[in-house]
Amino acid sequence: MAGAYDPSLPEVPEWLNKGDNAWQLTAATLVGLQSMPGLVILYASIVKKKWAVNSAFMALYAFAAVLLCWVLLCYKMAFGEELLPFWGKGGPAFNQGYLKGQAKIPNSNVAAPYFPMATLVYFQFTFAAITTILVAGSVLGRMNIKAWMAFVPLWLIFSYTVGAYSIWGGGFLYQWGVIDYSGGYVIHLSSGVAGFVAAYWVGPRPKADRERFPPNNVLLMLAGAGLLWMGWSGFNGGAPYAANLTSSIAVLNTNLSAATSLLVWTTLDVIFFGKPSVIGAIQGMVTGLAGVTPGAGLIQTWAAIIIGVVSGTAPWASMMIIHKKSALLQKVDDTLAVFYTHAVAGLLGGIMTGLFAHPDLCVLVLPLPATRGAFYGGNGGKQLLKQLAGAAFIAVWNVVSTTIILLAIRVFIPLRMAEEELGIGDDAAHGEEAYALWGDGEKFDATRHVQQFERDQEAAHPSYVHGARGVTIVL
Repeated sequence: MAGAYDPSLPEVPEWLNKGDNAWQLTAATLVGLQSMPGLVILYASIVKKKWAVNSAFMALYAFAAVLLCWVLLCYKMAFGEELLPFWGKGGPAFNQGYLKGQAKIPNSNVAAPYFPMATLVYFQFTFAAITTILVAGSVLGRMNIKAWMAFVPLWLIFSYTVGAYSIWGGGFLYQWGVIDYSGGYVIHLSSGVAGFVAAYWVGPRPKADRERFPPNNVLLMLAGAGLLWMGWSGFNGGAPYAANLTSSIAVLNTNLSAATSLLVWTTLDVIFFGKPSVIGAIQGMVTGLAGVTPGAGLIQTWAAIIIGVVSGTAPWASMMIIHKKSALLQKVDDTLAVFYTHAVAGLLGGIMTGLFAHPDLCVLVLPLPATRGAFYGGNGGKQLLKQLAGAAFIAVWNVVSTTIILLAIRVFIPLRMAEEELGIGDDAAHGEEAYALWGDGEKFDATRHVQQFERDQEAAHPSYVHGARGVTIVL
């Protein structure tokens, strides 16, 4: 009979909350959509046409490679038992008994979520994937695709897992009380610094590309940016591991900061350059999202507006003013300005979380009692110092680890494409191009078609002669 109890089926565990599990899987899917197809589309459209396929593929490859590495080794390095104060013991996360059990993070005293371990493994994978893809934004348009394929798993193992374990997995920064609600340090500061270092070692794009690198499809670029923005509701809304009060506050604060930062950045573009820029608006959106992430569920809504204002102002100034006055910053060719939009914004967000984290909201999420921002007195001044120290550790580790990884890869694989390949782009790297302009995916061979036209004209008009510079004349 339909709906009758079947004793042969496994019982639903008492600890399973279907609402929390449904929201967590939804949040994980939203974060996954930020990368696939969000950043795939954004990267493909924001670059010069000749790099569209290569840029999209770098994101696509990273998403797939990170997932496999995550379940084979890296999840437990980031969220498993302690190996070192900053690193967990790596190991596979695909045993069914393990994945069906209640989610938990061994060395943290956060209450066990009411959903299975499989949900947590996948949710945290989407964060690892997008962090790695963000690094790619700094080296688009010249990195050897084979070197990138080697870099992704190595950087995930030796860089990302360290930051994730130290702050989220029960490591020493977590135990010390550094606040990173949903990735201002683990994701944005980490990817921005690593991307800047990678751009230094890979070297700049060709001069012609640096001087003129227009997006090949502005409308598609907006579609990718839209997926990134809307997906951030899962990014910050899923951080509490429950469909609760904190997740609601985080979603509202996230969107408000993004909107404020976008408007501030656009206003600055109009004031200083006379017109609004679509790319500028997207950059402002990203800085607002990255800036609010360290404290999205821990701050009051008025503080989210302040963070949006600062996130739209300071990264804009660092990119438009400080960059032009610094020889070092100009030497490093960070293609999509990941350092400014993610590292600078993430750092500022972490600092402002140390100022504005509200004690009543902190107690809902954070493990240490009496945690609060400096604005609320008490031990808030110490919290601000902890935030600065945590940022310093993440930044230094990424400088060192990214440098060592790239220098090791360089021994076996050139980091940079050959100069002749850089002049061609996608066709040289993949044998494919983004846009089919002739026939069903055929490349238009202008020379062959002109020659055929001339033969046809000579047959039809005996007095036909060739015109100068390819212009034909029929007498």
